[in-house]
Amino acid sequence: MLIHPQFDPIAIHLGPLAVRWYGLMYLLAFASVLILGRYRIKTRPDLGWTVAELDDVLFYGVLGVVLGGRLGYVLFYQPAHFFAHPLEIFAVWQGGMAFHGGFLGVLAAMWAFARKTGKSWLSITDFIAPLVPLGLAAGRLGNFINGELWGRPTDVPWAMAFPQVDMVPRHPSQLYQFALEGLALFVLLWLFSRKPRPTGAVSGLFLIGYGTFRFLAEFTREPDSFLGLLSLGLSMGQWLSLPMIAAGAIMLRWAYRKA
Repeated sequence: MLIHPQFDPIAIHLGPLAVRWYGLMYLLAFASVLILGRYRIKTRPDLGWTVAELDDVLFYGVLGVVLGGRLGYVLFYQPAHFFAHPLEIFAVWQGGMAFHGGFLGVLAAMWAFARKTGKSWLSITDFIAPLVPLGLAAGRLGNFINGELWGRPTDVPWAMAFPQVDMVPRHPSQLYQFALEGLALFVLLWLFSRKPRPTGAVSGLFLIGYGTFRFLAEFTREPDSFLGLLSLGLSMGQWLSLPMIAAGAIMLRWAYRKA
């Protein structure tokens, strides 16, 4: 059995200031969007994007991720608690961000960016979709470093104990999600988007890919203690992923039929 290394969540101590690993992972995620986006602009001039537009869309995206991720956690996971303690909604340093909320926040931010620039909403989401998975991988790496979102008990040879929880062998589910939602999804979308595709196709594949990988990974992840498993023995993350898969399949079929 492996033992979680128990990393110090603070990466850099600067006197009274502390830089946390999770914050660095967010910074790494946004930097990866810029680097990959610039490469995509250079190699796919037919997409009609400029570096200045990339910088602007990243600003919109950051707002969508932070605001949507926090509000999603509040509404999807602990609404009763936060409605009783509304000031805690702003205590983001205590943790509590939801991918599905961040995803909805980014969609809203891209709609606002589309209104500003005159670009079509789907052409924007098609452009940014392949840039996102490596950022998701960075986030899952941050979860692992923090020793949070651990897996369910297991007897697989690579099982890991998380001393901050117990000494029970568990799935290192953060690393599964790092590999699936991050690396595998990146390869899938990057290869698919190298050639011109019908508008909406890349976005549809992102929905199918992320939803499927998240649904599968959730079978190894310990459900939140305040929620447990919901109906049919599925977790909240799985129930939120099912609409993504369905919407992605509809969008992908619509894109190719329209083309």
